[in-house]
Amino acid sequence: MNQDGDRYHGERNSMDNGKNRNEKNDIEKLEVPPINDLRMELAREEARYEFRKSLLNIAGILAVAAAIAALVMTRLLILLQVNGNSMAPGLKNEEIVILYQTKEVKEGDIIGFYYGGKILLKRVIGSAGDEIDMDEEGNVYVNGVMIDEQYVSEKRKGKCDQEFPYQVPENMVFVLGDNRAVSLDSRMKAIGCVEYGQIVGKAAFRAWPVNRIGKLY
Repeated sequence: MNQDGDRYHGERNSMDNGKNRNEKNDIEKLEVPPINDLRMELAREEARYEFRKSLLNIAGILAVAAAIAALVMTRLLILLQVNGNSMAPGLKNEEIVILYQTKEVKEGDIIGFYYGGKILLKRVIGSAGDEIDMDEEGNVYVNGVMIDEQYVSEKRKGKCDQEFPYQVPENMVFVLGDNRAVSLDSRMKAIGCVEYGQIVGKAAFRAWPVNRIGKLY
């Protein structure tokens, strides 16, 4: 074989060796990761899937809860802003309360009722058949017993043209505002007792302002 042939074969062998080395490197690059690494990666993927699934479930639950809450709010609860200070200090002007729609009210409950196209807030003092009396100092008696009115900051007879003792008629409740100095309520003949048909509901919760949020008593 001549010199050119030897050179050709040498170059060909060199190329074949280089190709074999490249193929070997490619095989090394494609080497399968250890089984533990695969398991860890699979576990991470499963964890991500479960997390996304949980988020979707939570979002669904919140959506359903919001829908139920909206339905309850429109059918059972009423948001009402206090207008004036006739129920101070318990309820102050512009505070927001939640009324639970019901006709089942009792002595001591704060109720909302329709009067003159508005919803007024007052406290139930007596119901049908009860005898209500009030002395000049503003002490209130129900069936001869003076009631403990811790919600009243200052007792007064206030604006009153009702004749006492007074018996509450059937299907009515006798109401007073906690702020006796300014409240217009059942002490006035023009207002009188509240019929059950006028009652919107019972004030159950103060929703605003934030520093006074809480259950009403």
